[in-house]
Amino acid sequence: MATGPRYKVPFRRRRDNQTDYYIRKKLLTSGAPRAVVRRSSRNISVQFANFDMGGDLILATASSKELKALGWDNSCANIPAAYLTGYLAGKKALKAGVEYAVLDIGMQTPAKGAVLFAAVAGMVAAGVEIPHGDGVLPAEERLNGAHISDSVKGSVDAVKDAIDGGDVKKKAPKKAEDVKEKAPKKKPAEGGDAKKSAPKKKVKEAE
Repeated sequence: MATGPRYKVPFRRRRDNQTDYYIRKKLLTSGAPRAVVRRSSRNISVQFANFDMGGDLILATASSKELKALGWDNSCANIPAAYLTGYLAGKKALKAGVEYAVLDIGMQTPAKGAVLFAAVAGMVAAGVEIPHGDGVLPAEERLNGAHISDSVKGSVDAVKDAIDGGDVKKKAPKKAEDVKEKAPKKKPAEGGDAKKSAPKKKVKEAE
């Protein structure tokens, strides 16, 4: 490792190539919520987050795993799944009062018409305004799965109808005052007062 009075050790996440702090600073100083899109080999997740010194505040979140409950039986990592995940996240964001967000794809490599921008297309279709360049969104036939098969296209339309119908609702967190803790029922102790005493036999008086 290099040494010297002017040498500065980079942050660990920068050394591990996990965070570009220059881009992150620009995103945070915008003051707008961030539409965080992440993907793995099997799933896609979308979160709307606000910066806070104590940690990011998640305003709405959706995962391609949730599509299974809506009847999606195809891959959860392809372009139609990313589109539906973004659509679902966008609907949840609107319910949370988010109408505008900036895109945050982290250290992932952007590519025109790829999965990341399919999620953006879904959020935009849901009604959330997200600035993006011209020509980066996938074509319509790729978003609705027509390039795969007609059955996939039908599944995309069915899942969108289910999302619009409100089949998946965000559960509100329970307030502490609304939750009444029930005291556990005490089991009657053996030989205690709760135990019914056996009827006493009459004792004959001694003559």
